Amino acid sequence: MPPHPNHNHPMPKEIVYQLTIKEMPSSERPRERLIRLGPDALATAELLAIVLRTGVDGENVLHMAEGLLARFGGLSGLARASLPELTATRGLGAAKAAQLMAAFALGRRLAASAPEERPQVRSPDDAASLVMGEMGLLKQEQLRVILLDTQNRVVALPTVYTGSVNTLVVRAGEVFREAVIRNCAALILAHNHPSGDPTPSHEDITLTAHLVRAGALLDIEVLDHLVIGHQRYVSMRKQGLGFADGGRI
Repeated sequence: MPPHPNHNHPMPKEIVYQLTIKEMPSSERPRERLIRLGPDALATAELLAIVLRTGVDGENVLHMAEGLLARFGGLSGLARASLPELTATRGLGAAKAAQLMAAFALGRRLAASAPEERPQVRSPDDAASLVMGEMGLLKQEQLRVILLDTQNRVVALPTVYTGSVNTLVVRAGEVFREAVIRNCAALILAHNHPSGDPTPSHEDITLTAHLVRAGALLDIEVLDHLVIGHQRYVSMRKQGLGFADGGRI
């Protein structure tokens, strides 16, 4: 008699075979396509694959790039991802995560260097997206200033203070120095809470009110003060803290 089938015997796993980039026809490889056709002809995943260079065992770099875009909700979500979020992803060690973050940082700096292409701040979310990815990971408090022109386009983003950020330490002259030199119409303050909790403190409110008054004397409007935590922030203007009028950007 034939042996009775063993229903507890595990079924063999499905084997999925992917071509490595080297095994793909040269006409389909992202780098060769870029050389031949230019970067604008490539899909976002292909450009991302060129930055990453290599995949992982069982997954080529193009498939890995597609997975990253899906996981983080597209390119903008990936650009906002923190270093821990990136390195928690299969195949992304510290080196690859650093390559990605460096590429996105270069893109932001390039955009800021061309007046007509500089990011425009229309809301607290726009402002937070410029600083939250990096500032949310800092171990020390920092105060940064988003300098804006008359159309709310970013002129520069200098770091003004590192360490304790309060009225006893922060001098208005230091905060507004670059804005005066660059003839900026407005600015947005941003500082982080290393604890991860962005709830504004009494000192934050006092400092904001002090700097709003100083800006009025210099004819440089303080549009907002963002308190950055871990992957979240508080707009002090939106909360009406330190601003006489409350309101929004």
